[in-house]
Amino acid sequence: MAASAGQELKGRVAIVTGASSGIGKATAVLFRRRGARVLAVARDRKRLDALAKESGAEPFAVSLDSAEACEQTVAAARKLGPVSILVNCAGRGGHEDKPIFDQSPAEWRATMAVNLDAPFELTRLAARDMRDQRWGRIVMVSSTAGEVGAPAMSAYCASKHGLIGLMRSVAHDVAPYNCTCNAVLPGWVKTEMADRDAEKEAARRGLTAAQVWQERADAYPAKRVLSAEEIAEVIAFLASDAASGVNGEAMTVSLGSLW
Repeated sequence: MAASAGQELKGRVAIVTGASSGIGKATAVLFRRRGARVLAVARDRKRLDALAKESGAEPFAVSLDSAEACEQTVAAARKLGPVSILVNCAGRGGHEDKPIFDQSPAEWRATMAVNLDAPFELTRLAARDMRDQRWGRIVMVSSTAGEVGAPAMSAYCASKHGLIGLMRSVAHDVAPYNCTCNAVLPGWVKTEMADRDAEKEAARRGLTAAQVWQERADAYPAKRVLSAEEIAEVIAFLASDAASGVNGEAMTVSLGSLW
């Protein structure tokens, strides 16, 4: 039986990482509005508690930088029921700001742990529930930086490229079980992480953060940047029954620009 209007995800158990702010938070709120039972995952317990109060999502505070933390996350989600949807949105960015010859192995490993290793671990575990249910949706939140390079961002760009490759392989593995795996590649979205990046760029170039954001907007045909809610809507579509025929796709959401 089809879900009633506005309840497209009713009864689905969803893990949304990076849920304390930005795209992850917008996705958790939208999923709850559409009927999903949501495990909202992030490091900041205070923000997660506020999100839980606002939306009814189940908060789970953890740093997704180890396999053990990912196992704990999936175990917590299973208390709500078998996992049907996984949105890998947690990300680490804006920590490099140095050309490759000045970057440290520690920064590389820290970025990879959150941006690529955690999605692998969470997908590996959650996909077993989806296989057993013969229904599942996995969405990797990559970036337009997953298809192009950028100066002083080698670890971030490499991790986002890797996320797309992981998605394309997983899509083949899960397809026989009525499951899909896709990626969303947002362009510039007004989030706290992007704000921090804008402030760093502004300081480096002798501009204000507002001027940097204006440059970003001017680079897009629509002359504006995106909102977290716009990205969440695309993720919700990919997580729905309506997207049953979409698998292995890297969906760019950048207002017509490649970056």
